[in-house]
Amino acid sequence: MVEGITGDELSARFPKLYHMAELGSWPSIQKYGLLSTTALLDLFEMTGDDRFRIESCHRPESVTIVHTKHGPAVVRDQKPMSDDSLKKALAGSMKNSTWYRLLNSKVFFWLNERRLTKLLGARAYRNKRHDVLVLDTRRIVAAHESKIALSPMNSGCTIPFPHKRGPQTFRSLATYPYHSRKRLRDPIVELAVEYSVSDIAESVLEVWESSADHDRKLIWKR
Repeated sequence: MVEGITGDELSARFPKLYHMAELGSWPSIQKYGLLSTTALLDLFEMTGDDRFRIESCHRPESVTIVHTKHGPAVVRDQKPMSDDSLKKALAGSMKNSTWYRLLNSKVFFWLNERRLTKLLGARAYRNKRHDVLVLDTRRIVAAHESKIALSPMNSGCTIPFPHKRGPQTFRSLATYPYHSRKRLRDPIVELAVEYSVSDIAESVLEVWESSADHDRKLIWKR
């Protein structure tokens, strides 16, 4: 069976992508692009033990970092995971620190609004407001296809069940098993772009300040 999905197929089935960001972060995203944790730590010139704790370890809470030129930024928490559950989920000899670094090297998007709504309503986030970016899938794929990986699961969650995962969780468009999964409700769960989307403003359709109760305020619209 031929596997994989083309950029045109992906854009037709999932015309919009969704990203939940820290409240008030849109101006910084416009300026610097949408950065992975690794890219943000590079920008802020963070090294040593402080960087290791953020990039290679579990973050039970969000971490605020500060740079003399760039000011403050927030690295989001990883509350949907735990070290113990992740250890059970990882395939082979892969270590927790390797998985954390893998996740931190990518920028993640949901492929449908239902997944976004579920995240907004999660216990850790339901009492907060967030900046939500709605993006044009076709533009993201056209600009970054070589950096895109697809995942069949929420790779940053091990609750309530630690589904098995490893290096092969993330696949390119050409190698992702789309055709054997396309009848599922969520044949693709995540779209990830390696390192950063520096030109993110070119693909954003709308930005909302949103909460779990669907109270939304439009911040920006193309």
